[in-house]
Order: sequence, then C-alpha cells, then structure tokens
Amino acid sequence: MKFSESWLREWVNPSISRDDLSHQITMAGLEVDGVDPVAGEFSGVVVGEVVECGQHPDADKLRVTKINVGQDELIDIVCGAPNCRQGLKVAVAMVGAVLPGDFKIKKAKLRGQPSFGMLCSYGELGIDIESDGIIELPLDAPIGQDVREYLDLDDAIIDVDLTANRADCLGMVGLAREVGVLNRQAVVTPTWEGVTPSIDDVIEIDNQAPSACPRYLGRVVKNVNVKAQSPLWMQEKLRRSGIRSIDPIVDITNYVLIEFGQPMHAFDLAKIDSKIQIRLGDGEEKLTLLDGNEVTVPNDTLVIADNSQALALAGVFGGEYSGVTTETQDILLECAFFAPLAIMGKSRRLGLHTDSSHRFERGVDPELQHKVMDRATRLVLEICGGEAGPVVEAKADEHLPKPANILLRRSKLDRVLGHHISDADVTEILERLGFAVSRSDDNWQVTTATYRFDMVIEEDLIEEVARIYGYNNIPNVAPVAALSMPLHNEADIDLKRVRAMMVARGFQEAVTYSFVDPKLQQLVHPGVDAMVLPNPISVEMSAMRLSMFTGLLTAVGYNQSRQQNRVRLFETGLRFVPDANAESGVRQQAMLGAVIAGNQNDEHWSMESKTVDFFDLKGDLEAIIGLTVSEDEFTFKKASHPALHPGQCAEILRNDRVIGVIGAVHPSLEKPFGLNGKTIVFELELDALLHASLPQAQTVSKFPANRRDIAILVDEDVSAGNVVNLIRKVGENQLVGLNLFDVYQGKGVEPGKKSLAIALTLQDNARTLEEKEIAEMVEKVVSELKTEFNALLRD
Repeated sequence: MKFSESWLREWVNPSISRDDLSHQITMAGLEVDGVDPVAGEFSGVVVGEVVECGQHPDADKLRVTKINVGQDELIDIVCGAPNCRQGLKVAVAMVGAVLPGDFKIKKAKLRGQPSFGMLCSYGELGIDIESDGIIELPLDAPIGQDVREYLDLDDAIIDVDLTANRADCLGMVGLAREVGVLNRQAVVTPTWEGVTPSIDDVIEIDNQAPSACPRYLGRVVKNVNVKAQSPLWMQEKLRRSGIRSIDPIVDITNYVLIEFGQPMHAFDLAKIDSKIQIRLGDGEEKLTLLDGNEVTVPNDTLVIADNSQALALAGVFGGEYSGVTTETQDILLECAFFAPLAIMGKSRRLGLHTDSSHRFERGVDPELQHKVMDRATRLVLEICGGEAGPVVEAKADEHLPKPANILLRRSKLDRVLGHHISDADVTEILERLGFAVSRSDDNWQVTTATYRFDMVIEEDLIEEVARIYGYNNIPNVAPVAALSMPLHNEADIDLKRVRAMMVARGFQEAVTYSFVDPKLQQLVHPGVDAMVLPNPISVEMSAMRLSMFTGLLTAVGYNQSRQQNRVRLFETGLRFVPDANAESGVRQQAMLGAVIAGNQNDEHWSMESKTVDFFDLKGDLEAIIGLTVSEDEFTFKKASHPALHPGQCAEILRNDRVIGVIGAVHPSLEKPFGLNGKTIVFELELDALLHASLPQAQTVSKFPANRRDIAILVDEDVSAGNVVNLIRKVGENQLVGLNLFDVYQGKGVEPGKKSLAIALTLQDNARTLEEKEIAEMVEKVVSELKTEFNALLRD
C-alpha cells in the first residue's frame, strides 16, 4: 500500500524523521519497500494569476500573457499551452528558477516577444499527473506563495508491503494507529458534521446470502452534480496513494477506501430496478464490468443485483450498466461487510484483482460501515451537492465476526520471549492496540479489536507485545540450563497472597499509569514537586506519580461516570518521590493502594443499602495486616493529609514508623476527579507490610479463663488505641484477651466525654486465678487509666 507521509502525519505526528519513521514501520513488521518524492527537485516556482492572455502576433499556437505574481509589476510570459486563459491560477517559474533536470529559467524572446519566466505543467515539475496543458490551480490559491509549499510537495510517498494478516493497515486509520502505538501517541481521527437525512427516499435491500454478506448499507443521494471538480487536496492524496482521479463520486469512494480501508461503490439510482438483491450468481448470467470486459458469473460468486439483472460482482468490481456517468443525477451509495471466505479466490478465478477484493479477502472491520457511509455522504454533499436519504441496513448479527477472547499468561510470555516485559508495558501495549484488557494475578484476559482478524491464539498476542516493544529491545541471551534453589525467607509474605486477599474481599485490581496529570496531582500533594517527563505522551500524562491516589481516584471517577455505583479497586506499583540522596534523584517505593466508593454491598433485598465509610476500608486493611500475624505491631494514629478529610484521616504505623495513610477523600477533590459521594482510600509501603512474625509454640493453659468487663469515662479526644495499649502493658502475661466492644456518647454521659466498654480476659498457665487476684488486676488497670488519662469507672 502506498500512502502520503504528510497525510499520515495529519493523523499522528511523532517527532521523528522520515527515515526513522520508515525504519520504525519496518521493524514493526510492516516492511517499507520504497520512499519516493511526490515531485521533482525544483525551486523558484510560485503561484500566479493570468491577468491578460492574448494571441501571439507571429505564432498561432503561442499566447502572450501578463502574470500577477504578487510583485509591483506584472510579468510578461509567452505560453504555448492550449488551456491558458485569463483568470487562471497557474504555477509560474520565475527567472532564476531551477526545474527538474537542472533546467534554469532565463529571460528569453519567443518569436520576437519577451518572456520572463514559464508557466509550468505537472510534468515539468516532475509530478506524475497526465495533463494536456499547464497546471490549473484552485481559484483561491494565494498569489506569490511558493508552489512547493502550497501543494506540500516536500512530501514523500511511502510504499509498505503488508503481509496477508495485516488487513487493518490497508487504510490510513490502521497505519496511523500502528504509528501511534509505536510512539505512544494518540491518533487524531478526522471529524465531520454528521449527515441528517433531508429526503425520505430509500431503497429496499433483499439479502439472500446473509452468511456471505452479514451487513449491507445503502443510501440514496439525489440531485448530485457528477460534473463537479474533485478538490485539489483530494486529487493529490489519491495520487500519492497510487490512485488516479476520475470523477468526484469515484474519487470519494476511493478516498474513503484509502482513509479507512473500507471499499464502497456508487450505483446510478435510475438504472436500478425496484430493489437491491444480494445473492449468488446462477452460473450462466453475463455481467459487463466497468472496464468493459464481460464475465460469466459462477454460481458460487456473490453478486449485487436488482429485480432484472446482476449489477456488480460483490466486493470485487462494479458493473458498467449501473455505473455512475456524467448523466447521472441520483446515486445509491453502497457500503458492506463481505465475509473473507465469500470473496477469497473469486476475483482471481475471473482474472480480476482490485483494491476492493484485496481488502475484503483479508478482512475489513465489520463495525466500520456506518462511519464510512456517513463520511462518504458528507463528502458527496460538500463536493457534488444533493440531498441524502436515510441509511438502510440489512444485517445478520449471527454471521458478523466477534472479537476473540484470549488469555495471555505471564509465564508463557516470558518463556516465549526469553525476556521479561513489565506488567504495565504489556498492559499498555495491548490497550494501545485497541484491545480490552483485564488483569488478574499474572495473567491478562484480552478481548481483541474487531479490525484484528489475525488475533486468535495466545501466541498472536505474544507476537504483538514483542513487535510493539521492539525486537531490537529484546537482548540476545543464550538459554541457561543451570538449576538453582530459589531463595525464600519464611517470614516474607508473597504479594500474591495480598492480591488474593483483596480480591476475596470484593476488590478488583487496577493498573493505572505511573505518569499522571500534574494539575490533579498538585491537588492531592500541594506544594510537592514531582519528576516531570522531558517527552511526555501528553500534558495530562507528564508527571510521575507521588502516590497511588491520583491514578486510583481518576479510575473511580471514570467508572462512576459510566454508572458503576459500587467501586472497589486496589493497585500495587511504584511511586516516585524526588530525593536528593537517591542515586537517580528519585526514590522509587513499592506501594499498595486501595479505594472504595458507593454502597457497602451489592444491591440485595436482604441487606440495607448503606454508603461506605472509613471503617469499611479500615476493616479491609486490618484483614491484610492479619496476614503478618503481627497485628500488635500496627497502630493507627490521627493525622492530617491535604487530600483527606481532616476529621477522617489516620496514619498507619508499624513499630511506631509511619508506613502509610488512610482516610476519606477531601470534599474539595470530588469535583476535579469527578467523584460521586464519599470515597475512602489508603496507601502503604509494601516493604513494610510483607514481613510476618513466625508462629511460636506456647503452652495451652488447662486452667479456666475469667472475663471482666469495665466501662470507663474519658475525654472524647483520648484515643481508644492508647487506652487499649496501656491496659495490655499493665496486664502483662495474665491478660490473654482484650476487646474494646463499645464506644458510647449520649444520654448519661456528660458532654466532652465518651464511654469505652472493654472486655478483659485473664488466665494463668500454672494455676486457677482467685477472685481476689482478678479484682486486684482490674483495680490496677483502672488505677493506671485514671493516672494516665484521668479516666473514671462508669457506674
């Protein structure tokens, strides 16, 4: 496929040279066969206007002209082109200009008339367009502008040799998508005003072969001017794609063919008898094609017909009888999806091979037809005028291709490539290719895109990951057969256990970008500088994250805007904190983050609908902490954080070292992140979490345990955690159980105070505790609480 570099850069414009772009495309498996200039080497040619054009007094075939090139005086030029006329915009080679072949323009006299330049044809500028005279530029061409600049002649034609499986790149949309993926850049697709039907004219479609043609669209457009001129920009884009301009209707169908890789056809509506039929040939009927050749349609070949005769070979070639001519006033635009097996081999059997059959044999996007129909209709209305009717569709959903669901395993990916590509890179590559990706443990569940017919098995995905990652980025490492025992510390907790625990508690794992929007991050971490990328994908992804909060809150807003009322997400990944003491100037820390929003539980008739609160997420966090078998080492302390609600925020400590924070998102952040309702988040350092205390064998007491409950009054700002820690310290070995089972404020408790109800379980391994000893222990606890917290025993 040939395409224009400048056209491609309208879709996606990476900051790389032409040679680097060609090399990049080749290394991605789309081999570049050639890069050719769109015009010859020339200079000094500008846009001019023919102000006067008269007959040469001494030569019948020459004309004497005065040309306006934007200078103070008009230029006299003698021209022999038959199409030279007054008011024409032309390409003027000034004196001193150099044309292809090192031909220099000088002052001259032709049959006695001075000539200070030359009016150029396409061939004289090295442009491969057949013409009988000089170039006729659009009337709005700016006088005096360099022709190379005006026609974008510094462009190049890139010829790509595609393999049979890459039909998605037989259009600019696919090539741009590929370049965007390779350069991690967004693709800017063309936009246009959608077509609203202005007439009610429709045509009936009778689809008698739904398995071969699962989708067929038809649209009537009346009162079109087929004699209109195709715009120069369209002619040039077609030429640089190897297609000759014919007439505006054919040019438009060819244009969308190159733009989206979707073939189309236009029928003369007046030549269609009653309705469109999609059926197989009868083996005997004759059809004269647009090129004048007559074929006998085999009985297994799909045709587009009306009530009287076959009109076209479906997906291959149009018929001469129903083709658009200069006398056509009303047309029927056709846009269809034909099954590859229905087209494959049929054109070759008849000695035909067209751009349409080439694409349909390999497969086109079955979801693209409505978009392309609208695009082509809009171009027809803008160039040829007319009135469009509604789109009529014949569709068989059961025969339309469905995206493949493929499981990609981390173990298989590493084994086949012999190289480890990070989870984030793998996910990003698959998502940028247009696939839907969900991550679970070390696997990816991938739903492919409708335009990728070649994605069927796991190895196909592995090939895509390697191709986009870059074959040259995978080191050449000889396989090693040495065996070694894995190093394993029994006290270490496997991260898989943490993930499994979160999933078991109803969370879904999220994988967000490590680079975030700096404006949103400043709201979460005001005044904290982040590492800014020198060449970001976009402004919204230009800063490395300082915490997991920005990505997770953005994900919550994204899901809530799509009517996901209950969101529970967790993520493990690195945060990047600027640190002058770090070797690279930034400290990378592995973190665990989680967020909940919406209802506590899924909607169910047996449960009351309640919104999540601080203690819901704190309970999930305590379940994770329980994996360490070291709950006593963890404490929660009231704190403040700029992103969290001042009354619902706590630091997470292990052995008195702050390792994280938990709390409700500050109300001021709800609007910027698009949050709906209360949102609770936490984040903590993984390294501080993934270490457990090994169990120690202890004697099980054979003597009875005794429980005593106390209720104490303390100031409301006294932390219950501090109270519990003091009781545990006073109780020493005989205190085997401690439980805070009630906190009360209200009637019976004076303002500014709160009641804490605590259960003490006392037991000794050597003997049965007597009532006196138990009473003394309880009294000692109460005494210490009074001394430390001014606590009173509640009656």
